[in-house]
Amino acid sequence: MDGAELASFLRGRRERITPADIGLPAGPRRRTPGLRREEVAQLAFISTEYYTRLEQARGPRPSREVLAGLTRALRLSDAERDHLHHLAGAPPGPPPGPSREVRPSILALLHRLPQAAAIVLSATYEVIAWNDLAAALMEDFSALSRRDRNLVRRTFLGPRPEEQRLYGVSDDGEFAAGAVRSLRATAGRYPDDPEVTGLVRELLDGSEEFARLWAAHEVCAEPALCKTFQHPVVGPVSVNCDVLGITDRDQQVVIYTADPGTPSEEALRLLSVIGTQRMDVPL
Repeated sequence: MDGAELASFLRGRRERITPADIGLPAGPRRRTPGLRREEVAQLAFISTEYYTRLEQARGPRPSREVLAGLTRALRLSDAERDHLHHLAGAPPGPPPGPSREVRPSILALLHRLPQAAAIVLSATYEVIAWNDLAAALMEDFSALSRRDRNLVRRTFLGPRPEEQRLYGVSDDGEFAAGAVRSLRATAGRYPDDPEVTGLVRELLDGSEEFARLWAAHEVCAEPALCKTFQHPVVGPVSVNCDVLGITDRDQQVVIYTADPGTPSEEALRLLSVIGTQRMDVPL
Protein backbone atom coordinates (compact mmCIF):
# COMPACT_ATOMS: atom_id res chain seq x y z
CA MET A 1 0.00 0.00 0.00
CA ASP A 2 1.30 3.44 -1.00
CA GLY A 3 -0.32 5.59 1.68
CA ALA A 4 1.03 8.92 0.49
CA GLU A 5 -0.05 8.43 -3.13
CA LEU A 6 -3.39 7.04 -2.01
CA ALA A 7 -3.98 10.12 0.14
CA SER A 8 -3.08 12.46 -2.70
CA PHE A 9 -5.29 10.58 -5.15
CA LEU A 10 -8.29 10.67 -2.81
CA ARG A 11 -7.89 14.40 -2.22
CA GLY A 12 -7.63 15.11 -5.93
CA ARG A 13 -10.71 13.06 -6.79
CA ARG A 14 -12.70 14.59 -3.93
CA GLU A 15 -11.88 18.15 -4.94
CA ARG A 16 -13.04 17.71 -8.53
CA ILE A 17 -16.64 16.75 -7.56
CA THR A 18 -18.94 19.69 -6.98
CA PRO A 19 -21.81 19.60 -4.49
CA ALA A 20 -24.20 20.00 -7.41
CA ASP A 21 -22.90 16.70 -8.84
CA ILE A 22 -24.50 14.87 -5.92
CA GLY A 23 -27.51 17.13 -5.50
CA LEU A 24 -26.21 19.35 -2.68
CA PRO A 25 -26.35 23.14 -2.58
CA ALA A 26 -22.97 24.86 -2.72
CA GLY A 27 -23.78 27.18 0.18
CA PRO A 28 -22.14 30.57 0.81
CA ARG A 29 -19.80 29.29 3.53
CA ARG A 30 -18.28 26.38 1.62
CA ARG A 31 -14.56 27.06 1.54
CA THR A 32 -13.17 23.73 0.36
CA PRO A 33 -13.06 22.90 -3.35
CA GLY A 34 -15.26 19.99 -4.24
CA LEU A 35 -16.84 17.86 -1.52
CA ARG A 36 -16.10 17.89 2.18
CA ARG A 37 -14.49 14.84 3.75
CA GLU A 38 -17.60 14.04 5.75
CA GLU A 39 -19.68 14.09 2.57
CA VAL A 40 -17.41 11.57 0.85
CA ALA A 41 -17.42 9.39 3.96
CA GLN A 42 -21.21 9.44 4.06
CA LEU A 43 -21.47 8.51 0.39
CA ALA A 44 -18.94 5.68 0.87
CA PHE A 45 -20.66 4.39 4.04
CA ILE A 46 -17.55 4.76 6.19
CA SER A 47 -16.77 6.99 9.17
CA THR A 48 -15.47 10.51 8.65
CA GLU A 49 -12.57 9.74 11.00
CA TYR A 50 -11.47 6.74 8.95
CA TYR A 51 -11.71 8.65 5.66
CA THR A 52 -9.77 11.57 7.13
CA ARG A 53 -6.99 9.20 8.20
CA LEU A 54 -6.80 7.82 4.65
CA GLU A 55 -6.39 11.34 3.25
CA GLN A 56 -3.69 12.01 5.82
CA ALA A 57 -1.81 8.79 4.92
CA ARG A 58 -2.39 7.46 8.43
CA GLY A 59 -5.12 4.91 7.78
CA PRO A 60 -4.80 1.12 7.60
CA ARG A 61 -5.13 -0.68 4.30
CA PRO A 62 -8.78 -0.32 3.18
CA SER A 63 -10.81 -3.43 2.48
CA ARG A 64 -12.32 -4.18 -0.91
CA GLU A 65 -15.71 -3.13 0.47
CA VAL A 66 -14.28 0.26 1.46
CA LEU A 67 -12.62 0.63 -1.94
CA ALA A 68 -15.92 -0.15 -3.64
CA GLY A 69 -17.59 2.53 -1.53
CA LEU A 70 -14.92 5.09 -2.40
CA THR A 71 -15.19 4.21 -6.09
CA ARG A 72 -18.91 4.91 -5.95
CA ALA A 73 -18.64 8.05 -3.81
CA LEU A 74 -15.88 9.63 -5.90
CA ARG A 75 -17.46 8.61 -9.20
CA LEU A 76 -14.30 6.95 -10.44
CA SER A 77 -13.94 5.66 -13.97
CA ASP A 78 -12.90 2.05 -14.50
CA ALA A 79 -9.26 3.09 -14.98
CA GLU A 80 -9.37 5.22 -11.81
CA ARG A 81 -10.97 2.37 -9.89
CA ASP A 82 -8.12 0.07 -10.91
CA HIS A 83 -5.56 2.72 -9.93
CA LEU A 84 -7.20 3.13 -6.51
CA HIS A 85 -6.96 -0.61 -5.90
CA HIS A 86 -3.30 -0.71 -6.87
CA LEU A 87 -2.47 2.22 -4.57
CA ALA A 88 -4.26 0.43 -1.74
CA GLY A 89 -2.27 -2.76 -2.34
CA ALA A 90 -5.35 -4.72 -3.42
CA PRO A 91 -5.11 -5.49 -7.15
CA PRO A 92 -8.55 -5.08 -8.71
CA GLY A 93 -10.68 -8.04 -9.58
CA PRO A 94 -13.13 -8.02 -12.47
CA PRO A 95 -15.43 -5.00 -12.65
CA PRO A 96 -18.53 -5.52 -10.50
CA GLY A 97 -20.83 -5.06 -13.48
CA PRO A 98 -21.02 -3.74 -17.05
CA SER A 99 -20.23 -0.05 -17.34
CA ARG A 100 -23.10 2.27 -18.27
CA GLU A 101 -20.95 5.42 -18.34
CA VAL A 102 -20.47 6.67 -21.91
CA ARG A 103 -17.42 8.79 -22.62
CA PRO A 104 -18.23 12.41 -23.56
CA SER A 105 -16.26 12.01 -26.79
CA ILE A 106 -18.52 9.11 -27.81
CA LEU A 107 -21.64 11.13 -27.02
CA ALA A 108 -20.26 13.95 -29.16
CA LEU A 109 -19.55 11.48 -31.97
CA LEU A 110 -23.16 10.30 -32.05
CA HIS A 111 -24.41 13.84 -32.60
CA ARG A 112 -21.82 14.54 -35.28
CA LEU A 113 -23.36 11.85 -37.47
CA PRO A 114 -26.52 13.62 -38.69
CA GLN A 115 -26.99 11.24 -41.64
CA ALA A 116 -26.44 8.06 -39.60
CA ALA A 117 -28.53 6.47 -36.87
CA ALA A 118 -26.22 5.52 -33.99
CA ILE A 119 -26.64 3.95 -30.57
CA VAL A 120 -24.33 2.77 -27.78
CA LEU A 121 -25.02 -0.63 -26.23
CA SER A 122 -23.80 -1.84 -22.87
CA ALA A 123 -22.53 -5.40 -22.45
CA THR A 124 -26.11 -6.46 -21.59
CA TYR A 125 -27.58 -4.89 -24.76
CA GLU A 126 -29.08 -1.92 -22.94
CA VAL A 127 -29.27 1.17 -25.16
CA ILE A 128 -27.36 3.70 -23.03
CA ALA A 129 -26.91 6.48 -25.61
CA TRP A 130 -28.40 7.39 -28.98
CA ASN A 131 -28.75 10.22 -31.46
CA ASP A 132 -31.94 11.78 -32.81
CA LEU A 133 -31.98 9.76 -36.02
CA ALA A 134 -31.69 6.47 -34.10
CA ALA A 135 -34.69 7.50 -32.00
CA ALA A 136 -36.63 8.29 -35.17
CA LEU A 137 -35.66 5.01 -36.85
CA MET A 138 -36.16 2.73 -33.85
CA GLU A 139 -38.06 4.47 -31.04
CA ASP A 140 -37.83 7.35 -28.60
CA PHE A 141 -35.56 5.77 -26.01
CA SER A 142 -35.84 8.81 -23.75
CA ALA A 143 -39.49 7.88 -23.13
CA LEU A 144 -38.56 4.39 -21.92
CA SER A 145 -37.34 3.06 -18.59
CA ARG A 146 -33.92 1.41 -18.36
CA ARG A 147 -35.67 -1.96 -18.34
CA ASP A 148 -37.48 -1.28 -21.61
CA ARG A 149 -34.34 -0.03 -23.36
CA ASN A 150 -32.78 -3.51 -23.23
CA LEU A 151 -32.81 -5.00 -26.74
CA VAL A 152 -32.39 -8.60 -25.57
CA ARG A 153 -35.38 -8.31 -23.26
CA ARG A 154 -37.40 -6.69 -26.05
CA THR A 155 -36.42 -9.46 -28.48
CA PHE A 156 -37.35 -12.43 -26.32
CA LEU A 157 -40.01 -11.11 -23.96
CA GLY A 158 -41.75 -9.03 -26.58
CA PRO A 159 -42.70 -5.40 -27.02
CA ARG A 160 -46.15 -4.04 -26.39
CA PRO A 161 -48.81 -5.99 -28.34
CA GLU A 162 -49.25 -3.33 -31.04
CA GLU A 163 -45.51 -3.20 -31.85
CA GLN A 164 -43.15 -5.31 -33.91
CA ARG A 165 -40.70 -7.72 -32.30
CA LEU A 166 -37.55 -5.71 -32.89
CA TYR A 167 -38.58 -2.70 -34.96
CA GLY A 168 -39.39 -5.12 -37.78
CA VAL A 169 -35.74 -5.82 -38.62
CA SER A 170 -35.16 -8.39 -41.32
CA ASP A 171 -32.60 -10.37 -39.31
CA ASP A 172 -34.42 -10.66 -35.99
CA GLY A 173 -33.63 -14.40 -35.77
CA GLU A 174 -29.94 -13.86 -36.40
CA PHE A 175 -29.90 -10.95 -33.97
CA ALA A 176 -31.58 -13.10 -31.30
CA ALA A 177 -29.01 -15.88 -31.66
CA GLY A 178 -26.08 -13.47 -31.68
CA ALA A 179 -27.39 -11.59 -28.65
CA VAL A 180 -27.63 -14.81 -26.65
CA ARG A 181 -24.03 -15.68 -27.51
CA SER A 182 -22.84 -12.23 -26.46
CA LEU A 183 -24.91 -12.29 -23.27
CA ARG A 184 -23.42 -15.66 -22.29
CA ALA A 185 -19.93 -14.19 -22.68
CA THR A 186 -21.03 -11.16 -20.62
CA ALA A 187 -22.31 -13.46 -17.87
CA GLY A 188 -18.90 -15.10 -17.80
CA ARG A 189 -17.14 -11.73 -17.41
CA TYR A 190 -19.51 -10.53 -14.66
CA PRO A 191 -20.53 -13.66 -12.76
CA ASP A 192 -21.45 -11.79 -9.58
CA ASP A 193 -23.37 -8.87 -11.05
CA PRO A 194 -27.01 -9.05 -9.93
CA GLU A 195 -28.34 -7.21 -13.00
CA VAL A 196 -26.67 -9.67 -15.37
CA THR A 197 -27.73 -12.78 -13.46
CA GLY A 198 -31.23 -11.35 -12.97
CA LEU A 199 -31.62 -10.62 -16.69
CA VAL A 200 -30.51 -14.14 -17.64
CA ARG A 201 -32.87 -15.68 -15.09
CA GLU A 202 -35.77 -13.57 -16.34
CA LEU A 203 -35.12 -14.56 -19.95
CA LEU A 204 -34.76 -18.25 -19.11
CA ASP A 205 -38.06 -18.19 -17.23
CA GLY A 206 -39.94 -16.19 -19.83
CA SER A 207 -38.73 -17.42 -23.23
CA GLU A 208 -38.42 -20.98 -24.50
CA GLU A 209 -36.49 -19.65 -27.51
CA PHE A 210 -33.93 -17.98 -25.26
CA ALA A 211 -33.64 -21.10 -23.08
CA ARG A 212 -32.98 -23.23 -26.17
CA LEU A 213 -30.31 -20.90 -27.53
CA TRP A 214 -28.75 -20.47 -24.06
CA ALA A 215 -28.42 -24.23 -23.68
CA ALA A 216 -26.12 -24.35 -26.74
CA HIS A 217 -23.34 -22.62 -24.72
CA GLU A 218 -22.09 -20.65 -27.75
CA VAL A 219 -20.20 -17.41 -27.15
CA CYS A 220 -19.10 -16.17 -30.59
CA ALA A 221 -21.46 -13.76 -32.33
CA GLU A 222 -21.15 -13.02 -36.06
CA PRO A 223 -21.64 -9.31 -36.84
CA ALA A 224 -24.55 -8.32 -39.07
CA LEU A 225 -23.39 -6.26 -42.04
CA CYS A 226 -26.79 -5.03 -43.19
CA LYS A 227 -30.45 -5.18 -42.20
CA THR A 228 -33.83 -3.71 -43.08
CA PHE A 229 -36.11 -1.90 -40.63
CA GLN A 230 -39.85 -1.91 -41.31
CA HIS A 231 -40.68 1.61 -40.21
CA PRO A 232 -44.38 2.45 -39.61
CA VAL A 233 -44.09 5.86 -41.33
CA VAL A 234 -41.51 5.68 -44.12
CA GLY A 235 -41.67 1.94 -44.83
CA PRO A 236 -38.65 -0.34 -45.30
CA VAL A 237 -35.25 1.19 -44.56
CA SER A 238 -32.23 -0.90 -45.59
CA VAL A 239 -29.03 0.06 -43.81
CA ASN A 240 -25.44 -0.99 -43.42
CA CYS A 241 -24.60 -1.96 -39.85
CA ASP A 242 -21.16 -1.17 -38.47
CA VAL A 243 -20.15 -1.97 -34.89
CA LEU A 244 -17.26 -0.25 -33.12
CA GLY A 245 -16.08 -1.78 -29.86
CA ILE A 246 -15.17 0.41 -26.87
CA THR A 247 -13.02 -2.13 -25.10
CA ASP A 248 -12.25 -0.18 -21.94
CA ARG A 249 -15.99 0.22 -21.21
CA ASP A 250 -17.15 -3.12 -22.65
CA GLN A 251 -19.56 -1.22 -24.89
CA GLN A 252 -20.42 -1.08 -28.59
CA VAL A 253 -21.26 1.81 -30.89
CA VAL A 254 -23.70 0.63 -33.57
CA ILE A 255 -23.95 2.86 -36.65
CA TYR A 256 -26.66 2.46 -39.31
CA THR A 257 -26.08 4.12 -42.70
CA ALA A 258 -27.89 3.87 -46.04
CA ASP A 259 -26.18 3.58 -49.41
CA PRO A 260 -26.06 6.92 -51.25
CA GLY A 261 -28.76 7.53 -53.82
CA THR A 262 -31.08 4.80 -52.55
CA PRO A 263 -34.69 5.09 -51.34
CA SER A 264 -33.41 4.17 -47.89
CA GLU A 265 -31.15 7.22 -47.87
CA GLU A 266 -34.19 9.37 -48.69
CA ALA A 267 -36.13 7.61 -45.93
CA LEU A 268 -33.43 8.46 -43.37
CA ARG A 269 -33.45 12.08 -44.52
CA LEU A 270 -37.21 12.21 -44.03
CA LEU A 271 -36.86 10.65 -40.57
CA SER A 272 -34.26 13.25 -39.62
CA VAL A 273 -36.92 15.90 -40.34
CA ILE A 274 -39.98 14.34 -38.73
CA GLY A 275 -38.10 12.87 -35.76
CA THR A 276 -40.10 10.69 -33.38
CA GLN A 277 -43.53 12.12 -34.16
CA ARG A 278 -46.04 9.51 -35.32
CA MET A 279 -47.47 10.76 -38.61
CA ASP A 280 -49.29 7.44 -39.09
CA VAL A 281 -51.54 8.07 -36.07
CA PRO A 282 -54.73 10.02 -36.89
CA LEU A 283 -55.37 13.20 -34.91
